[in-house]
Amino acid sequence: MRRRTFAGSGAAALVSAALPAPSSASPRVGMTDAARLETAFTEVTRTDNELGGHISLETRALAFAEHAMELQNVGSAPPRVRARLYYLASAFTGTAAWSAIDANEPARAGRHLDRALHLAQLAGSSEMRLRLMGHASVLALQLHRPHDALAAAEAGRNTYACSRDPLYRSLAAARLAGIQAGSGQARAARHSFDTAITAFSQVDHMAPRPTWVGFYDTSELTGLGSLMMSRLGEHAEAESLLHRTLATLRPDYVRNRRYYTAHLAITQLRQGEPELAARTAASVLPSQAGDSLTGRTSQLMTDFTQGMASLAPSTRSTTDWLDRYTAYRQGS
Repeated sequence: MRRRTFAGSGAAALVSAALPAPSSASPRVGMTDAARLETAFTEVTRTDNELGGHISLETRALAFAEHAMELQNVGSAPPRVRARLYYLASAFTGTAAWSAIDANEPARAGRHLDRALHLAQLAGSSEMRLRLMGHASVLALQLHRPHDALAAAEAGRNTYACSRDPLYRSLAAARLAGIQAGSGQARAARHSFDTAITAFSQVDHMAPRPTWVGFYDTSELTGLGSLMMSRLGEHAEAESLLHRTLATLRPDYVRNRRYYTAHLAITQLRQGEPELAARTAASVLPSQAGDSLTGRTSQLMTDFTQGMASLAPSTRSTTDWLDRYTAYRQGS
């Protein structure tokens, strides 16, 4: 508890220094204040995209959300500014939720997500609700609640944001396809993914959009398709899509590269290629001291290790992998 309090207070101090509150002589809050938070959100999003979820990012995002809410109480502000501050508070809290999900900490993630959804409602933001419904669907899967995951994905698809922008429509449909595949709805999953592809072909990529959706490009669309195919048992097709994803993934997206590479290793293992799979899995493990995998990717590596021991228990590739993975776990 003391460790988390210290981290929180440190992040709060950093935020206070970076984003000073309006002086008592000028109590009016305006778009300039919101713009400083927008800049901070861009940086937090960049860190999340590159490295993934960890406690320091989660705490930092919550501190920025708290600052946004403090600005609501400083003085007067027009409705447009207040709506933007609620939006930003929701955005930061949503990032904290996703960071906890990525770290495989569902209890914390659930608390953050509830708060973020409330703030999105106050902001009147359909696009933020779409984002948070995507987080909710992943969280529900972590909690082994497939019906909740499906309901969240469908709620995201039905937001107004999807009706007005094909990029959002594509993202929501691709996410829904993966959930439907995991629920055994093969035909519906393929239809949803076809919708995602069609919508993506209609996107105006030059249109202004919020920072948080910048991750969704051709590589991510293909990656989501690979997860759908894997859940349908189409492992050869999933492997092909994963190779395409990794070939086009932005080089600074370290977290996503490890995550999709871990899925690739599992897909290769499911096709009866333990030696190839072990080589692929080895590339997921961090090579630098002090570096570590996010919770979701770490769980995939645990699943892979169990699969290796089950499929090829007496092979040299399994023995070598177990030694390497054990050494990583002991050093992390």
